[in-house]
Order: sequence, then C-alpha cells, then structure tokens
Amino acid sequence: MNKELLTALDLLEKEKEISKETLFEAIENSLITACKNHFGKADNIKVTINRETCDFLCYAEKEVVATQEEVEDELLQICLEDAVQISKKAAVGSIINVEIKSKEFGRIATQNAKNVILQKIREEERSVIYNQYFEKEKDVVTGIVQRYVGKNISINLGKVDATLKESEQVPGEVFKPTERIKVYILEVKNTTKGPRVLVSRTHPELVKRLFESEVTEIKDGTVEIKSIAREAGSRSKIAVWSNNPDVDAVGACVGQSGARVNSIVEELRGEKIDIVNWDENPGNLIQNALSPAKIVAVFADPEELTAKVVVPDYQLSLAIGKAGQNARLAAKLTGYKIDIKSETQAKDAPGFRYEDYMDEYGDEDYEESYDETEEFEGYEE
Repeated sequence: MNKELLTALDLLEKEKEISKETLFEAIENSLITACKNHFGKADNIKVTINRETCDFLCYAEKEVVATQEEVEDELLQICLEDAVQISKKAAVGSIINVEIKSKEFGRIATQNAKNVILQKIREEERSVIYNQYFEKEKDVVTGIVQRYVGKNISINLGKVDATLKESEQVPGEVFKPTERIKVYILEVKNTTKGPRVLVSRTHPELVKRLFESEVTEIKDGTVEIKSIAREAGSRSKIAVWSNNPDVDAVGACVGQSGARVNSIVEELRGEKIDIVNWDENPGNLIQNALSPAKIVAVFADPEELTAKVVVPDYQLSLAIGKAGQNARLAAKLTGYKIDIKSETQAKDAPGFRYEDYMDEYGDEDYEESYDETEEFEGYEE
C-alpha cells in the first residue's frame, strides 16, 4: 500500500475540495504523458490505480509475434519467447500486458508528469471555487475590504477576491481595510486566471436579499416582496404582500419597534426604506407607493400604464419629494408613469370636473385614504 500517496490525496480532497477520483485520473494521465515523452508514443499504454491502496500499474499492450526478427516496433510487439516468460498463455497473434517500470523514465519525462498533476490540481481548484461562487450568483455575501485599486475596491469573499467597481459603489460610502460589508454578487466569470467575481452595493436586489435574510416570514414564503425601487444611498421603496390574512406584511418587515428594518438600514449606512402594501388594484398601489403623502384621488390607465394623482395642496411637495424622488420611486415601484397635481391645479386643468372624481372618490373614501397612509409615517420618515 502506498500510504504516503493516499495521505496526500486525502489532504488535497479535504483542503482543496477536489475529489480523489479526479486526482486518480490526473495521476493516470500524467503517467501516460511520461510514457509518451519517454517512448515517443503512448497509444497502447494503459495505467490502472487501485483506489483503496494507491498501488499503480503501468503497462503496454503488445502483440505477440513468432520470432525476435519479426518485431518491427518493440513498444507494440514482443516475440513469443519473451512473451511466454510473462504469460504462459501467450500465443502468436495474441495481446499481452507488459509492465513498464516508471522508475526507468528519464528526469524530463518525470518532471513533465509532475507538471501534469500540478496543472490538473490547479484547474480543479479553480473549477471548485468557480462552482462554489457561481451558485451564489444573484445572492448576498459578506466580504472583507482589502484595498482600493484605483477607484475600484478589492473585497475578499473567503477563497476569492471580488471587485466592487466604482459604478457599483454607493456615492459617499467610504470603506476601510478589514471592514466587513455585505455585497450582492452580480456575476461570476470563469477565466484562465481563475474565477472573476463582480459585486455591487447599489443593486435593488441587495435590499431584497437583506430582507429575505432578516425577515422570517419572507424566508418561509408567507410574505412576498412584489416590487422594489431604489436610489442607492438615499431611499428605497418596497411593496410587500402577505399570503396569510393573519400576517401583516408591512409589520413583519418592520419588526418589533422597527428592529428588522433598522438592522437593514444600518447595513445600508442610513439609507431610508419605505415599506408599503402591494395591491392588485393599480389605484390603491399607486396611493400606497406615494406614501407618506396623502392622496385625494388616483386615475390609473392600466393599458397605457399612466396615472393621474390628485393630492391636497399642502401635500404636493411631499408627494413629489425632494428633487422628485418620492414620485420617481413610486413610478419605478408601480411601473406607472405618474402625473401628480394639487387639487387647485387639477380644478384648473382643462376638461377636469371636480365632481367626477368626488362621485368616485367620495368624502368617506377621502377620509379612509388619510387613515391608511398615516399608519406608515412612523418608520418611513
């Protein structure tokens, strides 16, 4: 039994996560390569390795000919006299296995065989790492900041360094070496130099994945994140839906005293997060999306994906938001192009009749819309 080889293979399998079968195949191929370098060809060379003992046998399949004079190629043929000494069953025209002593290989052939094994180990190691991180593509992982490379940041993910490009960095975020941060894996490429991993801190899916890891109800499927809109570093809006009428989707995401959402806000360095209820009715959804602004009426056109929204005069600036952010995020969240007007602007608009929307959105509905919105103001601000 070759105990040293067996121990080495066990160690490689444990540390590099390379299967022993792959290593056995690499050794077999290396011995065949050594034979080819030593003899000039290896078409009839076979190598077998006992998987339990690691004992190996390298042999050539040779055709038996009658006399030594008939041997045209010693690697392919053997005379009957010599063949009988190896196998008493040898006969002219039969094929016998003739063992090749690997110790007879020259230094160059041995070095080449060693290089074949090392190259295979490197390839398999890269392949294992690639597969490991490819499975994590489109997911969130924790990394350690290594250094700035120009304007990009190198982040260690464990077995590979990822690149956080300038375009995927949140404006204003500055990291120090050894700092632990969560990043979203955008893409994993397999290159000749090993896996190349690109990560992001600005992608909307980062927020979604953070909620999935933090909120048990999302993880088990009770609550779904239907839509998400984000302006990285400033504000995000997410629309959630509960499959269980007894579970409050927004409350589950906020957590007791805001514990759940606050931990995500902390990870995102203070980025504000608005959580609203998803609704199949586009009018209701748009009203929720524009929270915390209070809405008087919503006229939504599902075919054109446009909506006209009327708000109280004093709520216009809140509905639009600073630099139009609230309206912009609401549009991304709902998929509708939203036109927001104050009551005064709406009444003065050509063809607008106040009575038309008051018939559809009466005083009672108007009051209800106020109540529905107020409950979100506490943690959205």
